[in-house]
Order: sequence, then structure tokens, then C-alpha cells
Amino acid sequence: MKLPLSGIIPPVVTPLIDNNTLDVSGLEKLVEHLLSGGVHGLFILGTTGEATSLSYELRKELIKRTCELVNHKIPVVVGITDTSLYGSLEIAEYSAAVGLDGVVIAPPYYVPIAQEEMREYLENLVPKLALPFLMYDMPDCTKMHMSLETIKKAKELGAIGIKDSSGDMSYLFSLIQEFKDSPDFSIISGTELFLSDTILQGGHGAVAGGANLFPKLFVDLYNASVNRDLDKIAILREQVMMIYNTIYSVGKHKSRIVKGIKCALSVMDICNDYVAFPLRKFKAEERHKIEQYILELNRSLN
Repeated sequence: MKLPLSGIIPPVVTPLIDNNTLDVSGLEKLVEHLLSGGVHGLFILGTTGEATSLSYELRKELIKRTCELVNHKIPVVVGITDTSLYGSLEIAEYSAAVGLDGVVIAPPYYVPIAQEEMREYLENLVPKLALPFLMYDMPDCTKMHMSLETIKKAKELGAIGIKDSSGDMSYLFSLIQEFKDSPDFSIISGTELFLSDTILQGGHGAVAGGANLFPKLFVDLYNASVNRDLDKIAILREQVMMIYNTIYSVGKHKSRIVKGIKCALSVMDICNDYVAFPLRKFKAEERHKIEQYILELNRSLN
């Protein structure tokens, strides 16, 4: 895997038929959709991929099939976050065995832990990994907003970057500043609206959920940001905002983003819209709104 890892790396949804059955044809169409959109990598089994709701057997099937479909055209990294150290290692070892490129580590997500406990956790986990690893700061889901000291420790242990999904732009900029002299250490935003700011300030890319739907839009915005084309950035950013104001606005709960992306992909005839328990897919009224929004977005983007 070429370092630094950079560009648009979608957090790929996991297409499902039911709670324990992969939508195989949907996965094939989704991967082809993303590759044809020019994305620079894939992140499977993250938050958008509903990883923590899936059995290990299903996670492994997704890992293997994705690896086969991508066939080393672009890097694929996989989330291994678990409540158990050995659960994380089981997925990491399987991922290495089938040929993935890297793993992504967030703090264990049930027991509240301190920064020093997280650093000790990494000291125990990392030496057992056979693949490069990135950190993943997702305080909404893990109870921990990792400190700069914790990320510095991860880098000392060999981390190749961090995906920052804190939504805290000052923290994002502090990461870019802290690691500006480490050109192979990637600072990747998990907040897609921060993409341009991340690149313009010296970061490397975004794990953008909306790229599941419109990969080329995000690739174009990344390229405009790299080229510091401020006029084009303004136009493309407005189009990204349309996704926030439409697809991401349907539903009342925080789960609306995952459900909205899956529903939209179903409307686009790419994959099934089933979401794993405890979440439930959108009902007919919500789906109708998504159908209308996809029509609007397609008119705007084409």
C-alpha cells in the first residue's frame, strides 16, 4: 500500500438480504460503482458498514468477497474494532490471510476507558497485527475522543494514519499540524464536509459516506482541493451539501445517515436496503422522499 494513504476512501455499506445473509450481487454492483467512480480506496466494516451488528462469519464473507472483487486495484482497509482484543485479532488475522491491505482501529466501544488504558491496549494489540493499521477517532460511538498523545503513541507503534470522525475541526487541524513533518502519516477526515479544508490545510483525504452514492462527485472535489481550485471547490461543495440537505435529512434519528445511504442505493438499483438489527430500514413514506431526492440530485449532478 502506497503511503500516505490519500484520496476518497468510501466507508462502504454492507449490502444485506437479511440479518445474516450478504447481498452478493449488490456487493458486486456496489464495488463496480465505486471503482468506476474513481475512488482511491475502500474502508469496509466501519460504522457505515454496520460492522458491530454483523456476525464474524458474515464479516469474513464480506472481507473475502470484497478482496476478490477489488483484486488489488485500490487499497482496501477493514475495521477490526471489537469489545474484545481477541475478536479484533481474529478479524485482523483473517483479513491478512485473504490479502487485504490494512486494518482500522477504534477504541473498544462498551467499557469506558481512559487515554492511558487505550495506549496500553494498543501496546498489546499492535505487535500481534500482520497488516498496517490506521487509527479511527469516533467518539459518538466509542465513548472516547482520542487525545493527541494517544495518536502520537499509535504512530510510535507504527500507525500509518488516522481517520478523524470527531466532527471537531480544531482537533482535525491540530492533527495536521502535529504530524506535518511526517509525510507518510495520513490525516483523513471522516466528516465529508471537511474534505476541502482537510486538503487545503495539508491533510490527505476523506472517508466520505456520500461517496457510496456519488463517488465521482467526491473524487472531483478532492482533485479540485489538491489543485487549490477555489471556484470549482465552491461549486462541488454546494453539491455535497445537497446530499446533507436531502438524503441525510430523512428520518428523525442519528441512524438516518446509514439508512438513507442504503435506501438511496436501493433506489439507484445498486443493492438491497436491508439494515441489520437493531436498526430498521426506511418505510414507504421515507423511501418515497429518498426517491424524489435521488431524482433531484441526478438532475443537479448531470
